[in-house]
Order: sequence, then C-alpha cells, then structure tokens
Amino acid sequence: MSITITAAAADRVKEYIRSRGKGEGLRFGVKANGCSGYSYVVNYADEIGPEDHVFDSNGIKIVVDAGSLGIVSDTEIDFVKTGLNETFQFNNPKAKDTCGCGESFGI
Repeated sequence: MSITITAAAADRVKEYIRSRGKGEGLRFGVKANGCSGYSYVVNYADEIGPEDHVFDSNGIKIVVDAGSLGIVSDTEIDFVKTGLNETFQFNNPKAKDTCGCGESFGI
C-alpha cells in the first residue's frame, strides 16, 4: 500500500504549508458523498494521530486515516494546470465510476 504525490503537487503543497506557517503535511481521505459513493477530502495535517497511516513522497507527509486507507491506497496525487484552471487530480486505480460532475467516484 502506498500513496504518492507528483513533484508538481508536492511543490504546491509545500507552498501552501509555507504560506500558512504550520502543518505536518497533507491529510488525504474520503467521505461518503455524491451520486457515485465517495468524494476525496484534502486538508492540512496539523497533527498525526495513532490510527493514521503516513506515507512520504517527494518530501511531503501524506496522512491517511485508517477508514480511508483501503479506498485510497495506491493513489497518485497530481497537480494540473490547464489554461487558467489549476487543480489537484487523484489517479486512483480503485475508482471505477465517476459522477457527471466529477465530484464523486465509486469503487
């Protein structure tokens, strides 16, 4: 099991944490939501709990709660710029279906 982050995404996360002035890394998980079942949850990881799993990739600690781990394991987090738009993109091999709006996925 692993979670990886591309260099572009790692640079963006480092920039956010630096401007914020604190943070252990990136908290990444899922919640039940949307028409396809799950949506990704991304936030700052200000602390790491005993039940959390931590993955190091490109200088970023990616913190995943135990309940999300089975759904997001082997996901690659990327940061993509297209024209004026920029967004984090999640390449999850377990995601089989996505809803029309692209906000949720099923496994």
